[in-house]
Amino acid sequence: MGTLIAIRHGQSQWNLENRFTGWTDVPLTERGGADAALAAAALKNFTFDIAFTSRLERATGTLDIILKELGQTPEVIHDSALNERHYGDLQGLNKAETVEKHGKEQVQLRRRSFATRPPNGESMQDCEERTWPFFQQYILPHLAAGKTVIVAAHGNSLRPIVKNLEGLTPDVTAALEIGLCTPYIYKFDGEKMISHEIMHVEGIVTKGASLKESKVEEGTV
Repeated sequence: MGTLIAIRHGQSQWNLENRFTGWTDVPLTERGGADAALAAAALKNFTFDIAFTSRLERATGTLDIILKELGQTPEVIHDSALNERHYGDLQGLNKAETVEKHGKEQVQLRRRSFATRPPNGESMQDCEERTWPFFQQYILPHLAAGKTVIVAAHGNSLRPIVKNLEGLTPDVTAALEIGLCTPYIYKFDGEKMISHEIMHVEGIVTKGASLKESKVEEGTV
């Protein structure tokens, strides 16, 4: 039986500052690093055969901390297919200030509509078109072979994976909240996902700019 651990990175500096981050390469905060260590402790019963992550420091740093804390050295694959959604002209802007300037409805449309792109950026659908084929081609074969895999990535590169594994609609996917440093555990029989759960880790700051911690606490996706 294959096991997938999908985990969003820990708190980054721009999460803390409430900025659109996208492909901007910002580091973890001290708290983000500490939360990655807490996640590692919660994952102590898993031995990873292979790991996948993006090319952005907040995800690679989270994975590095988890593996170091666990004393594990699996092969690690870095690929930009797992990068965060590119927010285009929104990158670097403070979210609250952007709402004040452009209105909540317009910002929400660009941020959480499944198919709408921000200026010079990607939609969630664009993310799905790079992330899901990568999952199918490079990650799923390991799961089908019964391996234990960890994927440390970003909210908008994990959403398409969750969407397709769980059969979610685009609207539900767009509203999906994925907590920082919160492990999502999927079990596979061959290529078929047969069960999933969210592991709540006590003490982790799951909120980035807009995450609803209650979603994580309730164990709902």
